[in-house]
Amino acid sequence: MADTRAPIAAATRFVHRHLLWLLVGSYSVAALWPGPGLRLRDASLGTVTLAGESIRLSPVAILLAFLLFNGGLGIRLDQAKEVLRRPVLLGIGLVANIALPVAVTAALALGLAWWPDTEEYRDLIVGLAVIAAMPIAGSSVAWSQQTDGDLVLSLGLILGSTLLSPLTSPAVLRAVGTIASGDQAQHLRELADGGAVVFLVLCVALPSLLGILLRGLVGGSRVDSARQPLALAGSAALLLLCYANAAVSLPQAVAYPDLDYLALILVATSGLCVVGFIAGWWMARRLRADRPQQTALMFGLGMSNNGSGLVLAATALSDHPRVML
Repeated sequence: MADTRAPIAAATRFVHRHLLWLLVGSYSVAALWPGPGLRLRDASLGTVTLAGESIRLSPVAILLAFLLFNGGLGIRLDQAKEVLRRPVLLGIGLVANIALPVAVTAALALGLAWWPDTEEYRDLIVGLAVIAAMPIAGSSVAWSQQTDGDLVLSLGLILGSTLLSPLTSPAVLRAVGTIASGDQAQHLRELADGGAVVFLVLCVALPSLLGILLRGLVGGSRVDSARQPLALAGSAALLLLCYANAAVSLPQAVAYPDLDYLALILVATSGLCVVGFIAGWWMARRLRADRPQQTALMFGLGMSNNGSGLVLAATALSDHPRVML
Protein backbone atom coordinates (compact mmCIF):
# COMPACT_ATOMS: atom_id res chain seq x y z
CA MET A 1 0.00 0.00 0.00
CA ALA A 2 2.85 2.37 0.79
CA ASP A 3 4.24 1.89 -2.71
CA THR A 4 0.88 2.94 -4.16
CA ARG A 5 0.55 5.98 -1.94
CA ALA A 6 4.05 7.33 -2.43
CA PRO A 7 3.60 8.53 -6.05
CA ILE A 8 0.23 10.09 -5.15
CA ALA A 9 1.77 11.90 -2.19
CA ALA A 10 4.64 13.17 -4.32
CA ALA A 11 2.30 14.34 -7.07
CA THR A 12 0.05 16.07 -4.53
CA ARG A 13 3.00 17.95 -3.02
CA PHE A 14 4.25 18.96 -6.47
CA VAL A 15 0.86 20.31 -7.51
CA HIS A 16 0.41 22.13 -4.20
CA ARG A 17 3.81 23.86 -4.50
CA HIS A 18 3.40 24.79 -8.17
CA LEU A 19 -0.36 25.35 -8.46
CA LEU A 20 -0.06 28.99 -9.49
CA TRP A 21 2.28 28.16 -12.38
CA LEU A 22 0.12 25.21 -13.38
CA LEU A 23 -2.87 27.57 -13.55
CA VAL A 24 -0.90 30.00 -15.69
CA GLY A 25 0.07 27.05 -17.88
CA SER A 26 -3.55 25.95 -18.30
CA TYR A 27 -4.52 29.45 -19.41
CA SER A 28 -1.57 29.59 -21.82
CA VAL A 29 -2.55 26.27 -23.38
CA ALA A 30 -6.14 27.53 -23.71
CA ALA A 31 -4.95 30.64 -25.53
CA LEU A 32 -2.77 28.69 -27.97
CA TRP A 33 -4.67 25.39 -28.33
CA PRO A 34 -8.36 25.97 -27.50
CA GLY A 35 -9.89 23.18 -29.61
CA PRO A 36 -10.13 20.37 -27.01
CA GLY A 37 -11.36 22.83 -24.38
CA LEU A 38 -14.15 24.08 -26.64
CA ARG A 39 -15.21 20.53 -27.45
CA LEU A 40 -15.22 19.69 -23.75
CA ARG A 41 -17.34 22.74 -23.00
CA ASP A 42 -19.79 22.11 -25.85
CA ALA A 43 -20.27 18.39 -25.21
CA SER A 44 -23.62 17.42 -23.76
CA LEU A 45 -24.30 14.71 -21.19
CA GLY A 46 -28.04 15.25 -21.30
CA THR A 47 -30.54 17.76 -19.98
CA VAL A 48 -31.98 18.03 -16.50
CA THR A 49 -35.30 19.77 -15.83
CA LEU A 50 -36.12 21.24 -12.45
CA ALA A 51 -39.23 23.28 -11.61
CA GLY A 52 -39.97 23.74 -15.29
CA GLU A 53 -36.48 25.02 -16.13
CA SER A 54 -33.87 22.97 -17.99
CA ILE A 55 -30.09 22.94 -17.90
CA ARG A 56 -27.69 21.14 -20.21
CA LEU A 57 -25.22 19.03 -18.31
CA SER A 58 -21.74 19.31 -19.78
CA PRO A 59 -18.42 17.81 -18.69
CA VAL A 60 -17.47 21.28 -17.44
CA ALA A 61 -20.54 21.39 -15.18
CA ILE A 62 -19.68 17.93 -13.84
CA LEU A 63 -16.12 19.07 -13.09
CA LEU A 64 -17.47 22.02 -11.13
CA ALA A 65 -19.89 19.79 -9.21
CA PHE A 66 -17.03 17.43 -8.35
CA LEU A 67 -14.90 20.30 -7.04
CA LEU A 68 -17.69 21.46 -4.75
CA PHE A 69 -18.49 17.89 -3.68
CA ASN A 70 -14.80 17.48 -2.87
CA GLY A 71 -14.89 20.68 -0.87
CA GLY A 72 -17.93 19.45 1.04
CA LEU A 73 -16.07 16.29 2.01
CA GLY A 74 -13.54 18.43 3.84
CA ILE A 75 -16.11 20.17 6.06
CA ARG A 76 -16.40 18.72 9.55
CA LEU A 77 -19.97 18.62 10.85
CA ASP A 78 -18.87 19.32 14.42
CA GLN A 79 -17.22 22.54 13.25
CA ALA A 80 -20.25 23.46 11.13
CA LYS A 81 -22.50 23.25 14.22
CA GLU A 82 -20.29 25.79 16.00
CA VAL A 83 -21.24 28.36 13.34
CA LEU A 84 -24.58 28.97 15.08
CA ARG A 85 -22.71 30.41 18.05
CA ARG A 86 -21.67 33.40 15.92
CA PRO A 87 -25.04 34.52 14.51
CA VAL A 88 -24.35 38.25 14.36
CA LEU A 89 -21.05 38.12 12.49
CA LEU A 90 -22.30 35.32 10.27
CA GLY A 91 -25.53 37.11 9.39
CA ILE A 92 -23.85 40.43 8.68
CA GLY A 93 -21.18 38.70 6.61
CA LEU A 94 -23.78 36.90 4.49
CA VAL A 95 -25.79 40.09 3.93
CA ALA A 96 -22.64 42.02 3.02
CA ASN A 97 -21.61 39.26 0.60
CA ILE A 98 -24.79 40.00 -1.36
CA ALA A 99 -25.14 43.77 -0.97
CA LEU A 100 -21.52 44.89 -1.31
CA PRO A 101 -20.73 43.50 -4.80
CA VAL A 102 -24.06 44.82 -6.11
CA ALA A 103 -23.27 48.29 -4.76
CA VAL A 104 -19.76 48.24 -6.25
CA THR A 105 -21.04 46.99 -9.61
CA ALA A 106 -23.74 49.69 -9.66
CA ALA A 107 -21.15 52.37 -8.88
CA LEU A 108 -18.88 51.10 -11.65
CA ALA A 109 -21.81 50.98 -14.07
CA LEU A 110 -22.56 54.64 -13.41
CA GLY A 111 -18.92 55.68 -13.37
CA LEU A 112 -18.04 53.88 -16.62
CA ALA A 113 -21.08 54.94 -18.64
CA TRP A 114 -18.75 57.25 -20.59
CA TRP A 115 -16.75 54.31 -22.00
CA PRO A 116 -16.68 54.80 -25.80
CA ASP A 117 -17.41 51.17 -26.78
CA THR A 118 -20.92 50.43 -25.51
CA GLU A 119 -20.65 46.66 -26.05
CA GLU A 120 -17.42 46.44 -24.05
CA TYR A 121 -19.00 48.41 -21.24
CA ARG A 122 -22.07 46.17 -21.18
CA ASP A 123 -19.99 42.98 -21.24
CA LEU A 124 -17.92 44.24 -18.32
CA ILE A 125 -21.02 44.96 -16.22
CA VAL A 126 -22.45 41.52 -16.96
CA GLY A 127 -19.15 39.87 -16.05
CA LEU A 128 -19.05 41.76 -12.75
CA ALA A 129 -22.68 40.80 -12.12
CA VAL A 130 -21.87 37.10 -12.48
CA ILE A 131 -18.92 37.48 -10.08
CA ALA A 132 -21.10 39.37 -7.60
CA ALA A 133 -23.82 36.69 -7.73
CA MET A 134 -21.53 33.79 -6.87
CA PRO A 135 -21.13 32.37 -3.34
CA ILE A 136 -17.96 32.78 -1.31
CA ALA A 137 -14.98 30.81 -2.60
CA GLY A 138 -14.31 27.53 -0.82
CA SER A 139 -10.59 28.30 -0.91
CA SER A 140 -11.17 31.28 1.39
CA VAL A 141 -11.26 28.92 4.38
CA ALA A 142 -7.76 27.66 3.53
CA TRP A 143 -6.38 31.21 3.27
CA SER A 144 -8.13 32.15 6.50
CA GLN A 145 -6.73 29.10 8.27
CA GLN A 146 -3.20 29.78 7.04
CA THR A 147 -3.36 33.33 8.47
CA ASP A 148 -4.81 32.28 11.85
CA GLY A 149 -8.36 33.26 10.95
CA ASP A 150 -11.54 31.98 12.61
CA LEU A 151 -12.05 28.64 10.85
CA VAL A 152 -15.61 28.19 12.12
CA LEU A 153 -16.72 31.61 10.88
CA SER A 154 -15.05 30.97 7.51
CA LEU A 155 -16.91 27.67 7.19
CA GLY A 156 -20.18 29.32 8.12
CA LEU A 157 -19.77 32.04 5.50
CA ILE A 158 -18.97 29.47 2.80
CA LEU A 159 -21.77 27.10 3.78
CA GLY A 160 -24.33 29.85 4.16
CA SER A 161 -23.53 31.60 0.89
CA THR A 162 -23.34 28.31 -1.02
CA LEU A 163 -26.58 26.78 0.28
CA LEU A 164 -28.44 30.08 -0.06
CA SER A 165 -27.07 30.80 -3.55
CA PRO A 166 -30.11 29.42 -5.43
CA LEU A 167 -32.10 32.20 -3.72
CA THR A 168 -29.56 35.02 -3.41
CA SER A 169 -27.77 34.75 -6.76
CA PRO A 170 -30.89 35.31 -8.90
CA ALA A 171 -31.69 38.36 -6.75
CA VAL A 172 -28.22 39.78 -7.45
CA LEU A 173 -28.49 39.09 -11.18
CA ARG A 174 -31.94 40.67 -11.26
CA ALA A 175 -30.70 43.75 -9.40
CA VAL A 176 -27.76 44.29 -11.78
CA GLY A 177 -30.07 43.52 -14.71
CA THR A 178 -31.95 46.72 -13.93
CA ILE A 179 -28.69 48.64 -14.37
CA ALA A 180 -27.42 46.86 -17.50
CA SER A 181 -28.82 47.49 -20.95
CA GLY A 182 -29.12 45.88 -24.35
CA ASP A 183 -28.82 42.17 -25.07
CA GLN A 184 -26.70 41.61 -21.97
CA ALA A 185 -29.46 42.92 -19.66
CA GLN A 186 -31.88 40.45 -21.21
CA HIS A 187 -29.41 37.61 -20.58
CA LEU A 188 -29.13 38.59 -16.91
CA ARG A 189 -32.90 38.64 -16.51
CA GLU A 190 -33.21 35.24 -18.18
CA LEU A 191 -30.54 33.81 -15.87
CA ALA A 192 -32.26 35.26 -12.82
CA ASP A 193 -35.65 33.89 -13.86
CA GLY A 194 -34.57 30.26 -14.17
CA GLY A 195 -31.25 29.25 -15.65
CA ALA A 196 -29.09 30.36 -12.73
CA VAL A 197 -31.40 28.76 -10.15
CA VAL A 198 -31.24 25.30 -11.72
CA PHE A 199 -27.49 25.60 -12.27
CA LEU A 200 -26.79 26.65 -8.69
CA VAL A 201 -29.01 23.94 -7.20
CA LEU A 202 -27.59 21.09 -9.29
CA CYS A 203 -23.95 22.13 -9.71
CA VAL A 204 -23.19 24.18 -6.58
CA ALA A 205 -25.50 23.73 -3.58
CA LEU A 206 -26.40 20.04 -4.03
CA PRO A 207 -22.83 18.72 -4.59
CA SER A 208 -21.59 20.68 -1.56
CA LEU A 209 -24.38 19.31 0.61
CA LEU A 210 -23.83 15.75 -0.62
CA GLY A 211 -20.13 16.01 0.22
CA ILE A 212 -20.92 17.17 3.76
CA LEU A 213 -23.51 14.41 4.26
CA LEU A 214 -21.23 11.70 2.86
CA ARG A 215 -18.48 12.66 5.28
CA GLY A 216 -20.96 12.33 8.11
CA LEU A 217 -22.12 8.92 6.88
CA VAL A 218 -18.79 7.23 6.19
CA GLY A 219 -16.87 8.97 8.96
CA GLY A 220 -14.34 11.77 8.88
CA SER A 221 -11.39 9.46 9.52
CA ARG A 222 -12.10 7.44 6.38
CA VAL A 223 -12.45 10.57 4.28
CA ASP A 224 -9.26 12.05 5.75
CA SER A 225 -7.37 8.85 4.93
CA ALA A 226 -8.11 9.53 1.25
CA ARG A 227 -7.20 13.21 1.53
CA GLN A 228 -4.23 13.14 -0.83
CA PRO A 229 -5.96 11.32 -3.72
CA LEU A 230 -8.97 13.59 -3.33
CA ALA A 231 -6.76 16.70 -3.29
CA LEU A 232 -4.91 15.52 -6.40
CA ALA A 233 -8.17 14.76 -8.21
CA GLY A 234 -9.53 18.16 -7.19
CA SER A 235 -6.45 19.96 -8.53
CA ALA A 236 -6.69 18.08 -11.82
CA ALA A 237 -10.37 18.98 -12.12
CA LEU A 238 -9.58 22.64 -11.34
CA LEU A 239 -6.87 22.86 -14.01
CA LEU A 240 -9.06 21.19 -16.61
CA LEU A 241 -11.98 23.44 -15.71
CA CYS A 242 -9.82 26.58 -16.04
CA TYR A 243 -8.53 25.37 -19.40
CA ALA A 244 -11.98 24.64 -20.80
CA ASN A 245 -13.45 27.95 -19.63
CA ALA A 246 -10.49 30.03 -20.81
CA ALA A 247 -10.66 28.43 -24.27
CA VAL A 248 -13.80 30.48 -24.92
CA SER A 249 -12.25 33.93 -24.69
CA LEU A 250 -8.45 33.89 -24.38
CA PRO A 251 -7.61 32.94 -28.00
CA GLN A 252 -9.48 35.98 -29.26
CA ALA A 253 -7.96 38.21 -26.58
CA VAL A 254 -4.45 37.06 -27.56
CA ALA A 255 -5.02 37.21 -31.32
CA TYR A 256 -6.69 40.64 -31.21
CA PRO A 257 -5.48 42.33 -28.02
CA ASP A 258 -7.54 45.28 -26.85
CA LEU A 259 -5.18 46.77 -24.30
CA ASP A 260 -7.43 49.55 -23.05
CA TYR A 261 -10.30 47.13 -22.42
CA LEU A 262 -8.01 44.63 -20.70
CA ALA A 263 -6.74 47.46 -18.49
CA LEU A 264 -10.33 48.42 -17.68
CA ILE A 265 -11.14 44.83 -16.71
CA LEU A 266 -8.05 44.69 -14.48
CA VAL A 267 -8.98 47.92 -12.69
CA ALA A 268 -12.66 46.99 -12.27
CA THR A 269 -12.13 43.44 -10.99
CA SER A 270 -9.24 44.47 -8.76
CA GLY A 271 -11.39 47.25 -7.34
CA LEU A 272 -14.23 44.82 -6.60
CA CYS A 273 -11.80 42.51 -4.80
CA VAL A 274 -10.03 45.25 -2.83
CA VAL A 275 -13.32 46.79 -1.70
CA GLY A 276 -14.42 43.37 -0.42
CA PHE A 277 -11.28 42.95 1.68
CA ILE A 278 -11.46 46.50 3.04
CA ALA A 279 -15.16 46.13 3.86
CA GLY A 280 -14.47 42.90 5.77
CA TRP A 281 -11.75 44.64 7.79
CA TRP A 282 -13.92 47.72 8.46
CA MET A 283 -17.01 45.72 9.47
CA ALA A 284 -15.01 43.56 11.85
CA ARG A 285 -13.55 46.69 13.47
CA ARG A 286 -16.98 48.28 13.87
CA LEU A 287 -18.37 45.10 15.43
CA ARG A 288 -15.37 44.82 17.77
CA ALA A 289 -14.54 41.38 16.39
CA ASP A 290 -11.26 39.80 17.39
CA ARG A 291 -8.40 39.40 14.93
CA PRO A 292 -9.23 35.81 13.82
CA GLN A 293 -12.83 36.83 13.08
CA GLN A 294 -11.58 39.90 11.24
CA THR A 295 -9.38 37.72 9.05
CA ALA A 296 -12.25 35.34 8.29
CA LEU A 297 -14.54 38.22 7.27
CA MET A 298 -11.86 39.76 5.07
CA PHE A 299 -11.26 36.58 3.09
CA GLY A 300 -14.98 35.77 3.00
CA LEU A 301 -15.96 39.11 1.48
CA GLY A 302 -12.86 39.40 -0.70
CA MET A 303 -13.05 36.02 -2.47
CA SER A 304 -15.91 34.66 -4.63
CA ASN A 305 -16.39 31.32 -6.37
CA ASN A 306 -15.34 32.41 -9.84
CA GLY A 307 -15.20 28.80 -11.03
CA SER A 308 -18.98 28.64 -10.74
CA GLY A 309 -19.28 32.02 -12.42
CA LEU A 310 -17.12 30.92 -15.34
CA VAL A 311 -19.17 27.78 -15.93
CA LEU A 312 -22.42 29.75 -15.74
CA ALA A 313 -21.10 32.40 -18.13
CA ALA A 314 -19.78 29.77 -20.55
CA THR A 315 -23.14 27.99 -20.50
CA ALA A 316 -25.48 30.95 -20.85
CA LEU A 317 -23.35 33.79 -22.26
CA SER A 318 -21.17 32.02 -24.81
CA ASP A 319 -22.16 34.55 -27.47
CA HIS A 320 -20.41 37.23 -25.37
CA PRO A 321 -16.86 35.88 -24.95
CA ARG A 322 -15.65 39.17 -23.47
CA VAL A 323 -17.82 38.48 -20.43
CA MET A 324 -15.56 35.49 -19.72
CA LEU A 325 -12.48 37.71 -19.49
